[in-house]
Amino acid sequence: MEAEGDNSPVVNMEADGDTSTPARMAKLKIAGAWSGVLEVDLREWTVMMLREEIAKRSGSSLAPNSINLICGGKVMKDEENQSQPKLSELGFIKNNSKILASRISVSDNVEEDPRTSFKKEEERATTLARIKDAAVSLARRHADGSLPVENFNIELENQNGETFQLGSETDRQGLMMGLMLHTNGKHLIKQQKYRDALDVLNMGEESFALCDSAVTEMIDNVPILQIDMVWCYFMLRDIKWLSMAGVRLEKARKGLERSHGKDSSRARVLQGGAQPEVALYLRLELLEGVVAYHSGQTEKALKSLNSAQAKYIQLQVPDEALSMLMSMGYGEKEAKRALRMNNQNIERAAGFLVEEYERDARRREEDIRREKEIREQKKYGVTALKKAVDLQRLDELVSIGFEKELAAEALRRNENDFQMALDELTNPEKFTAIQVLVASKKRKRLGEHLVRMGFDRSRVVEALRNSVTKEEALNILTSQAPGNASTDSAPPTQLHNNEGSSSDLNNVDATGGSSSSGVNENTEEIRDVEMEHVLAHELTGDPYEDYDIEVTKEGEAVTEYLALLASASTPVV
Repeated sequence: MEAEGDNSPVVNMEADGDTSTPARMAKLKIAGAWSGVLEVDLREWTVMMLREEIAKRSGSSLAPNSINLICGGKVMKDEENQSQPKLSELGFIKNNSKILASRISVSDNVEEDPRTSFKKEEERATTLARIKDAAVSLARRHADGSLPVENFNIELENQNGETFQLGSETDRQGLMMGLMLHTNGKHLIKQQKYRDALDVLNMGEESFALCDSAVTEMIDNVPILQIDMVWCYFMLRDIKWLSMAGVRLEKARKGLERSHGKDSSRARVLQGGAQPEVALYLRLELLEGVVAYHSGQTEKALKSLNSAQAKYIQLQVPDEALSMLMSMGYGEKEAKRALRMNNQNIERAAGFLVEEYERDARRREEDIRREKEIREQKKYGVTALKKAVDLQRLDELVSIGFEKELAAEALRRNENDFQMALDELTNPEKFTAIQVLVASKKRKRLGEHLVRMGFDRSRVVEALRNSVTKEEALNILTSQAPGNASTDSAPPTQLHNNEGSSSDLNNVDATGGSSSSGVNENTEEIRDVEMEHVLAHELTGDPYEDYDIEVTKEGEAVTEYLALLASASTPVV
């Protein structure tokens, strides 16, 4: 009611039995942060006044600027100037309008100093560029069989943890880039950095697009990325992405059906009866319901949200089941994950956890084995095309009776062609040349080792010239007083190989080979080691990571939108 002499607008709840509404008055159906019906004067009320009233009625400590108002797919925004438009002037608010009042971060509405804002945007752009460059660099090095700079390999694996080769080298590079960027985007989502996550996911989508569609249609990573992008739209409450969200969700559903089978039948067989994908489909159906609601498709929205709610209930872990698994020695987090992915079946969940432990143990063993292999490959150097020596073919040559380092050099010189390497090893003249080159490399490695021990480089060169073994070189170095060494003023001795190139101890690359191994130090790329480390170590190898969703936010959103639909269908009296 209006107080006498007071022209300020007020809000009235409906009086029982009063069915008349003045032309300038309107009943607004609110859901979300507060649910109910407000009667307001559209010619007097502004968005800020409506926001303040909802904050007050919510009964919590919500600040008005922490509430976002959405009506008919449009965000109700305040104007920056003092003369804010009235609700009637917005053009889409009328009697019985449905308004969603959602909570947002207060910081989203805080005006920043332009200089601070510019600096933050510049830093953000720099970080995104670093992420992309690091992903490109890692994928290029690990997709084509090149010798890793690091002591690990990034490889494509299926859900059983088995390495596989899919498509061409370009396809593998695109897949690796896409997977790394997608994983980084998911980490940003967990940190609630949704804008940054969206930018990284966009780069991931571009990377997957580099692959042949026949390759990407075989995996579920691309549709999951689409769902994650729409989740960012939703968490940002950015309604302008509504039409794009619908397209992405449609692609995601079709993509999941291709890879999982209709009603997840294929996934069920591959996963031995487990149901890890339920949380993913909960998020998908929630988002489909949200898009349908804001598109005016009430019936479709209700169907999707009801289905999402059923999945949310299905994913709630009973205390008894959780307690039983924890009594077996499992942690709370892993026990909840196992129960959610196995429809709360304790026996299946326990079996699931045992399989995960066994898989993790196999992965650790494989990582140790591969790290040892990479160290060995670095000792042999790389081919002219910067490929590592193929250890499988090397073992075949060794089994025939050839010395390992000589066989490795033959493979390196011939781009891992087994027959050509065998031909060189059985040709007396070429075999002798290989022996000379291998001996030269050994001496170079020994020289670098002695320099790292603290001996003067020129003295090391002289000691190697007058010795055959490491022990002899050490005896020479330790028996000479540094001031009396006859080599102090001598120029470094050059060591020649059979290909006519020469190098001193300064020209040995980090892999233990020389410039003749195909590594040109002048053309080595500048690496962002820090960012590469971040991206590489985010790749856990967990086959269920995409499905491991903590669904609290999804459950809250389902309740929020079902309440909005309920208030829309409630007759106003």
